[in-house]
Amino acid sequence: MPVTVLKGVGPRMAGRLARLGIHTLQDVLFHLPLRYEDRTRVVPMGAVRPGEQVVVQGEVELAEVRFGRRRSLLVRVSDGTGFLTLRFFHFNASQQAGFMRGAGILCYGEVRSGPSSAEMIHPEYRIIDPGEPAPVEETLTPVYPATEGVHQLTLRSLTEQALQRLERGGGLRDWLPAGLPVPFQLTSLAAALRYVHRPPPDAAVDQLLEGRHPAQQRLAFEELLAHHLSLRQVHQRARHVAAPPLASEGELEADFLRALPFELTAAQRRVIDELRHDLAQSHPMARLVQGDVGSGKTVVAACAALAAVAAGYQVALMAPTELLAEQHYRSFAGWLEPLGIGVAWHSGKLKGKERSATLQSIREGGARVAVGTHALFQEEVEFDRLGLVIIDEQHRFGVHQRLALRDKGLDGQLRPHQLVMTATPIPRTLAMTVYADLDTSVIDELPPGRLPVKTVVISQERREEVMQRVQNACRAGQQAYWVCTLIEESEALQCQAAEKTAETLAASLPDTRIGLVHGRLKTAQKEALMAAFKAGNIDLLVATTVIEVGVDVPNASLMIIENPERLGLAQLHQLRGRVGRGQAQSSCVLLYQPPLSENARERLAALRDSNDGFEIARRDMELRGPGEVLGTRQTGEMKFHIADLLRDESLLAAVEASGAQLLDGHPGHVTPLIRRWLGDAVQYGEV
Repeated sequence: MPVTVLKGVGPRMAGRLARLGIHTLQDVLFHLPLRYEDRTRVVPMGAVRPGEQVVVQGEVELAEVRFGRRRSLLVRVSDGTGFLTLRFFHFNASQQAGFMRGAGILCYGEVRSGPSSAEMIHPEYRIIDPGEPAPVEETLTPVYPATEGVHQLTLRSLTEQALQRLERGGGLRDWLPAGLPVPFQLTSLAAALRYVHRPPPDAAVDQLLEGRHPAQQRLAFEELLAHHLSLRQVHQRARHVAAPPLASEGELEADFLRALPFELTAAQRRVIDELRHDLAQSHPMARLVQGDVGSGKTVVAACAALAAVAAGYQVALMAPTELLAEQHYRSFAGWLEPLGIGVAWHSGKLKGKERSATLQSIREGGARVAVGTHALFQEEVEFDRLGLVIIDEQHRFGVHQRLALRDKGLDGQLRPHQLVMTATPIPRTLAMTVYADLDTSVIDELPPGRLPVKTVVISQERREEVMQRVQNACRAGQQAYWVCTLIEESEALQCQAAEKTAETLAASLPDTRIGLVHGRLKTAQKEALMAAFKAGNIDLLVATTVIEVGVDVPNASLMIIENPERLGLAQLHQLRGRVGRGQAQSSCVLLYQPPLSENARERLAALRDSNDGFEIARRDMELRGPGEVLGTRQTGEMKFHIADLLRDESLLAAVEASGAQLLDGHPGHVTPLIRRWLGDAVQYGEV
């Protein structure tokens, strides 16, 4: 039933609700609270503490306008046990006149410490009769995800109406059959929704606030199951889509491997075999290759590309940043051009004749491999016969960008095979849920002779000592990175800017050859600097985080990362992976700005204590949440209503088993269950 059947929803409100994904009564019921406020009891003013959100009731003693840095209306209220000040920065004359001395008032808000007493800033309030008993709420008050023009009161009214219809037998179907292997008592869907929208006053508040109440777990399980099933469906549908079989004799690959100055690891060979098997099928490969920093994913990708080229098809390799795409282009050109394979480079910065020539080469098939940034999926880029799409660090791309590249298959009839690579290891339970549409390979072995990087955490107060260490390393013939987290000076963030740092280091280390690289340099300048560093003509490279991925200088054995507390664990692990690529023992110094928050201290300790990317990814997920680890904040995927991948990890095994049971025994339940929770987002699973 459309949401317009509810009182108060006309065409304009329906348009606003649509921005929240609310189109039907079912959508209203599944628009679940983010959190709760306890307005079921009045707290004496003498007992309130800063940081608490409480309901208080009292009388107005005084209301006055103060003129300081900002004009504000101060209202002093008391209840016999103590008093509070209500502070309003935005107010009008009629509002001010409403605060008559002796008037009764009921307020809800967060208590803060003020100059002379506890304060509430812009609380919700009602003027009431002084003798009237406080009209408190009967249930915990839900707080919903909202949008401009849709107030919390509106959402509470709509959910109340929808719940009343549900209780009158509104026809909401429960798609979970009895007998599913779930680790909890499967309460009815209607009861779970009623409880979550309107928790009773005696509800276990701590459980609800943490999302661990059985009613919430019942809904979280169903939501995780819907996501899992949508990806399983995509995986099944892909089996019925045609793709060009890329079977080859392997001669090109053999020539390529013979020319390499190193032997492949057993893990690399295993993953190449898995790719070779997938590419030979007549349905599209969809494989995620995970490998820790320095495990050799690029060589594996090159072998997959050679299989496509040998079968007469083109390859598109897309990377999220100019620097990483350039690094891939140099690697692929150096490996493949000696074998007679044309490699093209395409980015948004290409202009004029060079751009036209590149586009023609891709269109006519002269370029067998096209490497670039997101510019590769623009409409003007046409492929002759695209057979394989390789995407590096896929979670950095928006969903629609990846769809656009996939749709550049042959005449739209055949879909290209897809290889996704990431150096951000994803914990298995998370991969099982988020990447259920992809087959997964793991390169779980580093090249022989690699020594783990020694990591130390040092305060900025010992900066001189760190600079001396850099000078000693450079004098001994080694090279070093000094990574800054901003390009320009910013006092507020207390970050040393890369340019200022380079000047300071040049003054302090006069016999050290210093280079500076950051994202604002022209491509040619960046390339020249990186080439000089790789050739040993620069001792110390001062850089921003543009060097996070893809840069390979075996002689660099020391890395200083300034203000590491500002970065996520995965990014720090990526940066650290730029050293430790040669035979020498390498070190990483995390030069932090005190004082550290508890969270930052835990992050830096986790990096210091481990070199294992999977362990670091697990800790990263614990500390920052899965949305940050996967980068899905940017891509618009995996927006959960109530589930939390970290909190609800214990449900994932049951989700997988239940998904298989539903697909086999109740296939008719699958699509409505997915549509209930994902709505229009289902198409994202097609990627």
